[in-house]
Parts: sequence; structure tokens; C-alpha cells
Amino acid sequence: MHKIEIVPTANEAIVKFESSQFLVKNNSYEFKNIDEAKPSPLAQQLFYLPFVKTVYIAQNFIAIERYDIVQWNDVQQEVATQIETYLNSDKPLLTEESKTKKIPVTVYAESTPNPNAMKFVANKKLVVKPIEFKSIGDTQTGSLARKLFEFSFVKELYVSENYISILKHDIIDWNEVSNELRSMIKESMENGLEIGTSNHESKAIEKSKEPEENQKVFENLDDISQKIVEILDEYIKPAVAGDGGNIAFENYNENTKEVSVILQGACSGCPSSTITLKNGIETMLKEMIPGKIDRVVALNG
Repeated sequence: MHKIEIVPTANEAIVKFESSQFLVKNNSYEFKNIDEAKPSPLAQQLFYLPFVKTVYIAQNFIAIERYDIVQWNDVQQEVATQIETYLNSDKPLLTEESKTKKIPVTVYAESTPNPNAMKFVANKKLVVKPIEFKSIGDTQTGSLARKLFEFSFVKELYVSENYISILKHDIIDWNEVSNELRSMIKESMENGLEIGTSNHESKAIEKSKEPEENQKVFENLDDISQKIVEILDEYIKPAVAGDGGNIAFENYNENTKEVSVILQGACSGCPSSTITLKNGIETMLKEMIPGKIDRVVALNG
């Protein structure tokens, strides 16, 4: 099921219509007119709108450049609805898709505060939403995730937009295997191997939820819980993501003034996570919500 989100760009004439699922993986497409758009029935349909100048299709979005005869605020919701309706029909997005070819991919390894976790960062989008694999049993046959678990030292995987965070067992050092992993990931991605879906259902609130569902969950929280979620999203999540992990709000106990959060990826089981909780997150919440927070506890995702 495709859900379309309207995303402005730095160019005010261009708006991205992002889907909750990938549309194309190995190619991107640019159409300047209805004749050029023959490979895509949807792009041709969009050109019947008089303000459409250019249509781009890539990864999980369709971007449209408009002529100056309208403003996006007046038409973007109608366009989003049209795109979403089409994508959720049985009609093909592309009927003459180019032959699959090797795509240039770069992958580099990046250390994290967790000595047992390493980030492998790619120059392309890997997933639309974060995904977690706790064991090889969570993976699909023929997927990149399954291939990674074939290394005996791999314990868990956490995949975000453009990186794979690998948590290993203590039986080996990163300097012995990081280059081999990087090369394998790079080659697999160049050959079109996908991460695959996971059988693991994380406890994190945002896991497997669409934006509309998240908003409903947020609106049902009490005022203090809503404030905690806002602080986590604005101040904590970006830093945690930079370290190859994720943090999500679990609950707030008004009687004990205790906040429970869920740690995923490199943050899960990290020796420094306790220090981070006490000296970072807990201190910030106490200062920003005075008198309401006594303690923050972490659960592994």
C-alpha cells in the first residue's frame, strides 16, 4: 500500500511526492513531455495536467517541476491523491523499463560508540523506513540481510535510510572483517541485491507505522509524554542516528516519574548507552520538563 507524502524542495518549482515504498531501484527517469513519457503511463497521465513541465521518477519518489501558471499550494494535494490512487491500482508504473545494469555504489565503514557495532554507509537509499533483524530467522532467502548473517560473527542488523548498522559477537575484531564486509555489501548492491523485509517486529512506536498512525498515537498521549516525544525527536534522534542507532519513546509513568525508551541498532547493548542516558537524555529531559522526570531507563529494541 503506497502512502504519498508531499515534500517541498530547495527549488520552489519542484515538489517531491514520496511514497512509503520503493518505486524503482536501479534506474531513475526524467521526462520532459508526454512523448518522452511513453515508458511510464503514470508520467503520461501527469502531463495531462497543464502545469506539469517535467516528471522525475527515482527510488521512492516522483518529483514534478511546474510551470509558473499555478502555485503548488493550490494543486499539490490533488496531484498527491492522483499519484497515490494510480500506484495502488494494478496499472504498471513503467512498461518499458531499461535493462537492469550495474549502478555505481560506494560504501564506507564508520565506527560507532559501541565497540561491537559498525556502520556501513552507502551513497544510495537502502530502505524507505528503518528495519531491524535480530537473527537470520528474520531474513528472507536471497536477500542482502540473509547474506550478511552468513558471517558467523554477525549478531544483529539495523538498516536506516542509507546505512547498515552491524552488531557483532565478541569472537572477532572489526579490523579483521570490516573491509571484507564493505566489499561484499558494495558488490551486492551493485548487482541489485535488496535488503529484504524482516520478520522481527520491533517494540519501537514508529516501527511499521505510517505517518498518519504515528500522529494518532501521539495525539493519544498525555501532555508530558508528548513533550518527551518532541524532545527526543528534535534533540536526541539526530545524534543517535549519526551513531548508527535509533531511540524511540516507550512510555512515561506519572507516579514514578520514570521514562522508558527503546534503543535500536548500534545503541542496543552499547556499554556507553547508560552514560548517555544519565548524562545526556535524562539531564536534558529534567531540565526541559522540570519536576516531572526522575529517571530514564532503556529497553533494547
